[in-house]
Amino acid sequence: MTKNIFFKKKNIKLKSLFPNLKTRKNFTILGVKPLHKAGKNEVSFFDSAKYKEIAINTKASACITTEKISKFLPKTTEKIIVKNVLFELAKTIKTIFPLSDIDYFDVSLKSPKIKLFKNVNFGNNVLVGKNVKIGKNSSIGSNSIIEHDVKIGKNCVIGYGVVLRKSIIGDNVIIQDNCKIGQKGFGFIPLKEKNFKFPHIGRVVIKDNVEIASGCTIDRGSVDDTIIGNNTYLDNQVHIAHNVQIGSNCMIAGQVGFAGSSKIGNNVQIGGQAGVSGHLKIGDNVKIGGGSGVVKDVGDNQIVMGYPAVPLKEFLKKKHES
Repeated sequence: MTKNIFFKKKNIKLKSLFPNLKTRKNFTILGVKPLHKAGKNEVSFFDSAKYKEIAINTKASACITTEKISKFLPKTTEKIIVKNVLFELAKTIKTIFPLSDIDYFDVSLKSPKIKLFKNVNFGNNVLVGKNVKIGKNSSIGSNSIIEHDVKIGKNCVIGYGVVLRKSIIGDNVIIQDNCKIGQKGFGFIPLKEKNFKFPHIGRVVIKDNVEIASGCTIDRGSVDDTIIGNNTYLDNQVHIAHNVQIGSNCMIAGQVGFAGSSKIGNNVQIGGQAGVSGHLKIGDNVKIGGGSGVVKDVGDNQIVMGYPAVPLKEFLKKKHES
């Protein structure tokens, strides 16, 4: 169990959130995590049989789910049966982490004190929040904002006008001008009177030797983390939605967009203006042609192109026939 350093948490008992729950368990909820990360006294969620193999092995003390798929959860996990899993999950997170559905500005921002950041170079008008850590030999460009508790590794270069929040940055990372990293992602539960905003309590984790070009936006995770793997390069204006996980040694060209919760393997190359739909799995060593629309999983070592994206040979055959 790891403490969520970016959000203030309320101490809430399980039965106060779910008073109709028939159980002797009434622990103080320590956090809300995905199935594969949740542990003792933590709540998770299970909304699709697609994830049954993960559900079987969860260590969560309680899980929000539906009657139909609750049978896949272990006996040690308290089953919270609901009709709409994501709506109940959103309400649960909002109750435990009240400030997680809106990105309020950081009131702790101040000009950096040089004695706290030895061997770090700062441009003009940089603002830094409380408990920020920056490794030696890193440089922060003018007009950039680093909000509270963000961690930046050694030998990093942060360009002009960059905003970093709820993020952990590795060593030797380059983030070029005007990137926005760690903001709340796009998510809500549609209701007739007023849409219910989905809180985001995850982080952005950027591993070592990553380069992110100008104007990219990387949303933090909603419940899980958004992750960029080692030695991955992003071109200008790439958008990465919440919970997306990109592997190592990937090359992503300009204006590519990833919808939420897709997982991208290692050594993947994606051409400009391609789009990847949500909750997909893209294997290792995959190549996706520019302008393609990926709407289903892609296995290892494939080359796909077109909309919807299909194997390259099939794409070329259709094009020749037309």
